[in-house]
This record gives sequence, structure tokens and C-alpha cells, in this order.
Amino acid sequence: MSAFARRHLGVLAVTCGLLATPALLPTAHADAPVTNRASLKQDLCYQVVTDRFADGNTSNDDPAKSPGMYDATKTNWKLYWGGDFAGIQQHLQYLKDMGVTAIWMSPHVDNIDKPAVYGGTPNAGYHGYWSRDFKRPEEHFGTLAEFDSLISAAHSMGIKVIMDWAPNHTSPADPANPSVAEGGALYDDGVLKGTAINDTNGYFHHNGGISNYDDRYEVQYRNLADLADLDQQNGTVNSLLKTDANYWMSRGVDGIRMDAVKHMSSGWQRSFADNVLASKDAFLYGEWYLGSKTDPLYADNVRFANDSGISVLDFYLNIAMRETFGSGAPMSNLDAAIARTGTDYTYKENLVTFLDNHDMSRFLTLKNDATALHDALAFMLTVRGTPCLYYGTEQYLHNDTSGGGDPWNRPQMPGFGETTTAFKEIQKLSALRQNQPALAWGTHQQRWINNDVYVYERRFNNDTVLVAINKSGTAYPITGLNTALPAGTYTDQLGGLLGGQSITVGSGTGGNNPVTAFTLGGGQVAVWSYKGPEPSSPTIGSAAPTLTRAGNAITVEGRGFGTSGTLKVGGVTASVSSWGANRVTATVPSGTPAGTQQVTVTTSGGTSNGYALKVLSGAQVPVTFTVTNATPTNPGDNIYISGSIPELGSWSTDRNTAVGPLLTPNYPNWFGVASVPACTTFQYKFLKIAADGTATWENGANHSYTAPCSGTSATTVAWQY
Repeated sequence: MSAFARRHLGVLAVTCGLLATPALLPTAHADAPVTNRASLKQDLCYQVVTDRFADGNTSNDDPAKSPGMYDATKTNWKLYWGGDFAGIQQHLQYLKDMGVTAIWMSPHVDNIDKPAVYGGTPNAGYHGYWSRDFKRPEEHFGTLAEFDSLISAAHSMGIKVIMDWAPNHTSPADPANPSVAEGGALYDDGVLKGTAINDTNGYFHHNGGISNYDDRYEVQYRNLADLADLDQQNGTVNSLLKTDANYWMSRGVDGIRMDAVKHMSSGWQRSFADNVLASKDAFLYGEWYLGSKTDPLYADNVRFANDSGISVLDFYLNIAMRETFGSGAPMSNLDAAIARTGTDYTYKENLVTFLDNHDMSRFLTLKNDATALHDALAFMLTVRGTPCLYYGTEQYLHNDTSGGGDPWNRPQMPGFGETTTAFKEIQKLSALRQNQPALAWGTHQQRWINNDVYVYERRFNNDTVLVAINKSGTAYPITGLNTALPAGTYTDQLGGLLGGQSITVGSGTGGNNPVTAFTLGGGQVAVWSYKGPEPSSPTIGSAAPTLTRAGNAITVEGRGFGTSGTLKVGGVTASVSSWGANRVTATVPSGTPAGTQQVTVTTSGGTSNGYALKVLSGAQVPVTFTVTNATPTNPGDNIYISGSIPELGSWSTDRNTAVGPLLTPNYPNWFGVASVPACTTFQYKFLKIAADGTATWENGANHSYTAPCSGTSATTVAWQY
């Protein structure tokens, strides 16, 4: 949503193995049921802009509550065009046929009832990001009953529903033009709480607009364009956003895509994640918009994904994919992106990958070449992370010719045919993904590369997938290729759809078995797969959610779990709810130490590898910590907090563990929001961490603080010299 918000106001965010083992052919939804809400690692996500997908109920096109915001001619790209919950439900079979197992819907809650007029052009909240009431559905999209019906129908088809949640802001609120819309009005289940124009209760920030998107303070505490910026530390706002999110989760929503996570404090968002996950195991991921691979806040984005319990959309890899398949960069660009993100992110397999979305030009507008799209899709569907398609990609949907970004990248869904090459490619690779552990949890290894060809291998124990992509128009002989695929002959999992062929693998050593030389034609893609028999000893591929605490549910996935065993978190035996060969569900046991703890599975075949989770000390509340007159700092130096609890870094002086960097709009005063355990007394101090990593503590005794049992809080102390 970040890029969307900045721009919108101007124009306004199987396996198969050897040929001899046909029993290993994939069957849809075998390992990715809708009941596993904690993880999307085996899923195919599909992003829907509800208003532009399908009009299933024409009676809500121009509702009485907000008349005149619908354009039947579909010529005003900033008004509603009729898409709704019923339209999505009517095409669930199409999505299931394609292999979709999770739908990410645009925000479904009530948006402004009055147009925002810019340059004489009326703008509606058709996109969903101009919320007014987080407790009610948008009337243009349908009724609460229709929302519930969509959820129920999706679940019956094995499809999860992810809601897009935008807690950063409400709607346009320009103090110089208070009649532009509704003044950023915030409602609670139909009751007006207040507006940004007349904010007597302090629900909003009033710091002006962002001028520097690389400045930590500005992006968190100033408004995107003129959107009313909510103050999540306000007790009423904090409660409303968490309560209403849980309300929709209780109605059957399976996960949350968090909008504009870059623009809210990570401390509040960690408390939000804890609040949601205490009620329901779910997968949460956010939009931290990266403008480039050298974005100054890239490291902040990585830390957020590693620590908050909310994964992120993989903008870094998105940029690399668009550069490589759309703009001529060499294949080494992709390999380098996989290597860097694989090192930086603790939970790289939780990243959500994408080629395009509602905030950027569609891929085919960037490069109008179906072969390039097929190549890019093959990569996205076979690398680590959860692939997420933007609606209409499978139908070769372009931007409107009027422009490159929004709203021109949100045209009407052109049709629902199932015969395009892209549709068939997605269908085949989704089936493979759902049944092949190597794609869900496996390592990534480059096996053969030049500027145009990338051959890589995904591997989880003996399960192996080998992928070869040639993005050029030139055929290349592939010689000297080794693989962990066992000796034998393998068919292309795409069935030759993109020109791939069978390969023969000989016997080698150390997982380096030679592949008989073959030619990979221009634009061709081939995927070869082997899924071995169930191993006798356990290996964990995933444990989720990654942020948890005692009493919460966790789901552990992998292979070789057998029929029974013991699951431990931090060395403490957990109470098991269900046990299967590839999935165990359990409850984090009381007495589990807080901090980063390992999950292990033990069976008669042995003990598995450990999988790290962030275990909280207890239910979380967000607290604003301020230190005044802090020690002088030089450029590159920052102030942090560290303290006696894991949530505050356990006295660490590492900048990736202590809480921070704090913000200093009024130097030398610094502040930041931390998520801490409720009803808990702890010790803490402030410290300066220099650009070179050298840490200097403030002097004096430790500060002591008792966190409230609910709500939000704040505390201010002076730096001790």
C-alpha cells in the first residue's frame, strides 16, 4: 500500500520421481489442507482486487448508503466497477482448478461513503485502503452474510482466505480541504469515534506528510499522502484494531496480510501479532515496501520479518525477478538475490514471493512477452517462500494503456478460461508444490548458470527438485550438470508444456550424480522431481507460528514423524493434539523458557533437527519508552534499549537483539515502542551503539518498570550520566 498511497493522490498499494514410480504423481491438496492455517509454505496464493474480479450481485453496485460511487461504464478507474464477495465465490472452482489454495482479498471493511475529489475527479475506496469502520463489511462488496458465505464456500474447496488489514490509517484528511472526503473519520461498528480534522481524543498523528521515505521517524509518524495516520498507541485505537481483527478471524478468516508495516512501530505490531495468535493459529505477512535492492531501510525490514511474528512480501526478490526476466539482467542477479535473502532472513521459507501486485505495473506491461512471463512464473513457483499470483496473470492481463502504475494495473478480470499456457503451467506447478517437501521447506543450490540459463536444485533430505530455465531465444547445451536426484530417468513435471524433456541421471557420490548432456531450447523450462519414501527418522521443515507463547497452538511439519513420539519446545515436552507422519499439532507447554527456543520431534527413529521459534514471556502490551537528553551521538550512532527480559534483548548489546534503533525527532530525546509482557516488572537501560557496533551503556542504576496488564503505556526517564 505504501507506493499506492504515494501515487494514488496524483492519479490518485508432485512429485513424480523416476518413470518407474507413477504412484508418486501429485494429487491436489494432499499436503496443504485449509485446516493448516499456521503456514502457507505449501500453498499457492492468489491476490484479488475484489472490485475488479467479478460482479456476482448487481444489487450492491450502487448502494443507498454510498450512492454515486459506482461507474457502470468502467471508464473512471477510481470508482467502483461492481466486483464483490459473491463474484469471488462464483469463481472458486476456477481458482481451485488452477491450484489456488489461499486467496488474498483486498481490504473488505467499510470504506468512505463520500468521494474524495482531487483535480475534479471523484475517487472512491474501491481498492479497500480508505477504511472508516473496521468492524463492518464494505457495502459495495456485499453483506456480512455474503462474506460468511464466501469463507464457508472457500473452505469447502480447500481454499484459505487471507484478509488485507490496513491499521496504519483511515482515509484522506486534508486540513486545507476538510471537505475532500470524510476527514479521516473512524467508526466502531457504526458509531463515529472521531475524525482527523477534529481529533479531540488523540486518535491520529498530526505531524504532516512524509517527505523522506528513508527516514525512520517520518515513515512511522507522518502520514502517507493525506491519509489520516492512526496513533496505535492511543488506548482506544489499539483496542479497536486488535478487537476488530480478531472479530474477522473468528468469522473464519485464515490469515492476515498487514498493509504498510513499514509505517507503524514494530513494537506495536509485535503486540498485535501476539494478540491475534493467542486466539487462533494463523499466518501473518506484511507489506514493507522496498524501493530498490539498496533501500536504506532494508535491514529494518529484515529485522521486522525475523522478530515480529509477521513475515513480509519479498520485495527484494521481486525486484530481482523483474530485472532478470523483464529487463535483461543476467541470471546471476537471481542467484545473488536468493543467496542474500537466504542469509539475511531467519525464516526465508515464510517470505511471500510475487511478480507484480496492485502497486506496480503488471509484468506484461513491463515486458510484453508471454514466454518471459512463463519463465518468471516457473521460477516463482519453485523457489523458497509462498508464491502469490496477481489476479489475471494467468489470463495475460496487461495494464490499461493509460499508465504503468495504479489504478491502471487494476483492470477488469478479462475472463475465466482454463486453457491458457500460463493457467496450465500454474496448475501443474501448484500440484507439485503441494506434494513435494523440497519446494516447501528445501534448501536452494545453484547447479548450472550463465547469463541466460539458471539450473537450480531444491532439496529436503532425499526429496529433490531440479529446475532448468532458459530466458533467452538461444538454445544451450547443458553439460557437466550434477544433481542430487537418484540415478534414473525423469520426466518433465510440466509435461513438455514449456518445451522441457526427460533427463537421465547416472550414479555419482556425495549428492553429485551426473546428468546426461541435453539441450535446453530458447525460452524453455523443465522441472524434474523425486520424492522418496517416508524416512525412518524425523526431520522438521517448518514450525509455525514463529512467534508464540505458552498455551498457544503450534504446527510442526516435516517428514518421518511416524505414528507417535514426543514434541518439545525449549526442551519442555508439549501436549500433542494430533500426530501424523508429516504434521504434528501441539500446545506450547507452560514452563517453556522465553526467548529463541528450538522445537524438536523425537520418535523411535531418533531426534530431529531443531527449528527456532520466538517464545514470548507472556501476553504482550506495547509501551513507549522515552529517554531525554541522551548522550551525544555522531552520524551512524543510535540509541537502543536492552533489559532483563527477552523482549528487551536480555541485556544484549547487539544492534540486532536490543530494541531499536530509537527515533529522535527532538534530539537529544529518543523514543521507541517495545512489546513487553503484561503485568510484569523488569529492569532496563539505554545504550548507544556506534556505527562500528561499539556499545556504551548509560551510567547509574537499572531502570525498573511494571508493564500494565492491558492496553498501552508510556514511560520517560533521563539519560544517566
